[in-house]
Amino acid sequence: MAGHSKWANIQHRKGRQDAARSKLFSKLAKEITVAAKMGDPDPDKNPRLRLAVKEAKSQSVPKDVIDRAIKKSQGGDAESYDEIRYEGYGPGGVAVIVEAMTDNRNRTASTVRSTFTKCGGNLGETGSVSFMFDRKGQVLYPLAVGDEDTVMMAALEAGAEDVETTEDGHVIFCADTDLNEVSNALEAQLGESESAKLIWKPQTTTELDLEGMEKLMKLIDTLEDDDDVQRVTANFEVSDEVMAAL
Repeated sequence: MAGHSKWANIQHRKGRQDAARSKLFSKLAKEITVAAKMGDPDPDKNPRLRLAVKEAKSQSVPKDVIDRAIKKSQGGDAESYDEIRYEGYGPGGVAVIVEAMTDNRNRTASTVRSTFTKCGGNLGETGSVSFMFDRKGQVLYPLAVGDEDTVMMAALEAGAEDVETTEDGHVIFCADTDLNEVSNALEAQLGESESAKLIWKPQTTTELDLEGMEKLMKLIDTLEDDDDVQRVTANFEVSDEVMAAL
């Protein structure tokens, strides 16, 4: 059971989704504001903004929150955020990538570093673990849109690279630079997707036992609780037995 697709299931089991919902909303709104500020405030003319809005909608962010985030980008008082990537190793030697948006680089770097240290990991230099991941576009569809062959054909015609079908749905991967194009082409064939975003896809995974997984969850949860952190990716693998025990 590969970690990158199962983290949401673990959070759901631990009842963390509701507790973290308002924090998630504010992070998605921040991404919308930054995307709109960097380009056009019209999602149809700004691929990054369009994907940010789509991701927000997939997480049930209310329309007025989305509209407010876009409007905020056009105001003179809109904060300026730097996008920074931190890389390091968590418990059990798991590779961890932390993506942040911050208005204070020193504060964020200090917090991320101390979180790694306190949770049994260590922060490395930029590039120290990202070579173990591929930057990809990921589009999610529910199983209801069609069988594996139908989705595979649609994905290949849309210019995607690969499809993984699991009990949770169809996961379509494409080159990072092709995400907007592939997402639009898929929408024309399969209807609106559940989600379309850029991800770090692990090339290899590290299997963890129950103790290792509990330590890693503490690290990721603590990182995700930080307002400056947008996303955390880790290349862990966990068995069904460990999953059931969490």
